[in-house]
Amino acid sequence: MSLSKEAPLPPWGYALSGAAGAVLANTLVYPLDIIKTKLQVQKKLSSADTENGIAKGDDDYYEGTWDAFLKIYRKRGVAALYNGLPGALLGVASTNFAYFYWYGFLRSSYQKKIPNISISMELVIGAAAGALAQIFTIPVSVVTTRQQTSDDVSTLYQIGKEVIGEDGITGLWRGLKASLVLVVNPAITYGTYQRFRELIFRNKVHLSAYDSFFLGALSKAMATIVSQPLIVSKVMLQSKPKPGEPRHRSFVDALVYLAKHEGVQGLFKGIGPQISKGILVQGLLFMFKDQVELLILLLFRFVRASRKRVILLN
Repeated sequence: MSLSKEAPLPPWGYALSGAAGAVLANTLVYPLDIIKTKLQVQKKLSSADTENGIAKGDDDYYEGTWDAFLKIYRKRGVAALYNGLPGALLGVASTNFAYFYWYGFLRSSYQKKIPNISISMELVIGAAAGALAQIFTIPVSVVTTRQQTSDDVSTLYQIGKEVIGEDGITGLWRGLKASLVLVVNPAITYGTYQRFRELIFRNKVHLSAYDSFFLGALSKAMATIVSQPLIVSKVMLQSKPKPGEPRHRSFVDALVYLAKHEGVQGLFKGIGPQISKGILVQGLLFMFKDQVELLILLLFRFVRASRKRVILLN
């Protein structure tokens, strides 16, 4: 369902449906999230690494998505493919709740003044909502990334203490600048979703689950290709460097390091599972979100109708 169609829900309605859709979608494809994160923090093998006995066939070096899946599974079992799942779900639930709340609030407020929203304004609203969501929820992202890239089985609380012990309380907001720049990703995703919906399904009030999946996957693929270098740099900033690896001061520092040591290919490492995960998550998210949104809308109408009946009877 589009935010511009039908009688609108209050912002919390869109926030709840977005959070529910995100949790369901991310649970289904979580192993891809683990794999893409490990590939993004893995550095390219150098001649010095080869001399020190590190080879592509080693269990801790991943040559691609399938290779990473097999090595993680063989070494640590199925549980390793779901390492950090509770924290990740807490992160996506809080981030998407905050995003869709602010997106719904800002969009409906703007539409009260100007009903027809342009593509550029759609992107601005998406970026503003993404920035507000990131400021409030990035600590969960920092802790979850640490958990995904570590072989240790530590709780969210333990990792949070470790981060604060290393960098102080501000360590929980490590990578915030990259995250704020990365609001272009959801801005492009949801902006193009809205625009494609209006162009392709102009006469549909309610989209089918398949229509929502198609639009979500298409819009996410476009956004991921544009923003992949920033995604990689953000993961590098939030993960704990391995012995001998540099600790990057900013996302620009991480991008320069990648370009210098790994070339353009390094800026897009992990893009395979990133796009696969992104397409599946976004497609499923919109598919689930639109159905949950419809249920909330029906419930909302039922409650309002019940209140009116009570008022009339009294």
